[in-house]
Amino acid sequence: MQQVYDFRIGIDLGGTKTEIAALTRDGMVVGRRRVPTPPGYDASVGGMADLVRQLEQEMGGTGSVGIGIPGVISPATGLVKNANTIALNGHPFDRDIAAALGREVRVENDANCFALSEAADGAAAGQSIVFGVIIGTGCGGGIVFDGKLLRGRHHIAGEWGHTPLPWPAPEELPGRICWCGHRNCLETLIAGPGLAMDTDGPGARDATHIPARAAAGDARAQAALARHADRMARGLAVIVNLIDPHVIVLGGGLSNMEHLYTELPRLMAPHVFSDFVHTPVVKNKHGDSSGVRGAAWLWPPPPG
Repeated sequence: MQQVYDFRIGIDLGGTKTEIAALTRDGMVVGRRRVPTPPGYDASVGGMADLVRQLEQEMGGTGSVGIGIPGVISPATGLVKNANTIALNGHPFDRDIAAALGREVRVENDANCFALSEAADGAAAGQSIVFGVIIGTGCGGGIVFDGKLLRGRHHIAGEWGHTPLPWPAPEELPGRICWCGHRNCLETLIAGPGLAMDTDGPGARDATHIPARAAAGDARAQAALARHADRMARGLAVIVNLIDPHVIVLGGGLSNMEHLYTELPRLMAPHVFSDFVHTPVVKNKHGDSSGVRGAAWLWPPPPG
């Protein structure tokens, strides 16, 4: 007999911080905290289990637990793969955290959680086909179809960050080597570190100051932002050609660059195989908490 839970708990496990939240049946957040992510695999598992117990004690009940991670559980091995938080790779994370808590735990890619959150009650609510984009320190994506995640056979649906830059110009080849081992992955160009390096050279990693510099007249920052928007538009045009989403939702730190919402639709259009292109590109509704909300949505609502 399946356990009946009092509320839903979502956890967003990031490289530097971990967020946990408790949600009521209607999606209201009634408990939340953020803590630094402990270094190392065992510490991460133990730290998350402690966070769940502490939150449940405060709430006076038991919650279903969903967790978003920067990778996926391989359907072939049952181990984490593709995580840019390298310590997770090769471990049976879902089984280990379930054993620590003594109950079933649902684990999903963090970009999938973001897309699910925004499709459920966020910027894409009511839309049939949703593509959610994460652009921050990395680049990922998730697909939601009629309210359900599309995972695919290998659980990699939406991983557009590790597809090559489409329609590259000669000066964009052969491209940088990605941490995955391939060259010219979109992540190397449109994630924050890629934008920083394009602006200020190989040693740069922080892109947060670049929009302000561009607004103040810095020509180098302006040119880098123009190249970034063009490359991102080419990448998204391929998504439109493949799945034709009703809406594209942007999340992650770079989603706060307001020019993207006017520039991307305009720049995408010439690369889309259609006589008209009306795909809206919108900003997320739930901000930094979209991932943790999506993790909670991995479970059905408690009885109410």
